[in-house]
Amino acid sequence: MNPREYPTQPVCGVGVVCLRDDKVLLVKRAKAPITWQWSIPGGGQELGETTRTAALRELQEETGVDAELIGLIDVIDTIREDDSGRIQYHYTLVDFVAVWTSGEPVADDDVSDARWVPLSEIEKYDLWFETIRVIRKAVKIRGEIDS
Repeated sequence: MNPREYPTQPVCGVGVVCLRDDKVLLVKRAKAPITWQWSIPGGGQELGETTRTAALRELQEETGVDAELIGLIDVIDTIREDDSGRIQYHYTLVDFVAVWTSGEPVADDDVSDARWVPLSEIEKYDLWFETIRVIRKAVKIRGEIDS
């Protein structure tokens, strides 16, 4: 059983919308709770770690890519119940926008694939609707910073 299943309190997770020109970095998850689904890089915050540090660490660990965080996109609460109504997963997700600085994507143990995807093609991937929303918001934030 996944140690994050049936928690006694919410788990804080981080995500990174990493942008490089007209592309976004996506990963295909290899572990629960969203096994084999495409997502943005991210994972759990560790004790004593800021959310920003956690985001950059997870990005590097999962993909080998380094980036500069340029803003907070959103904070999303995701709660999943099992068939009996018990809370199976409860995550508070803190999503950041970042711009690529170095490295090429290489999948680690937590992901089965990591790749740059043209922003015009994200609808072709099986992404959670919230993931599509935060990617679009990240692009808008980057545009506001660039202008």
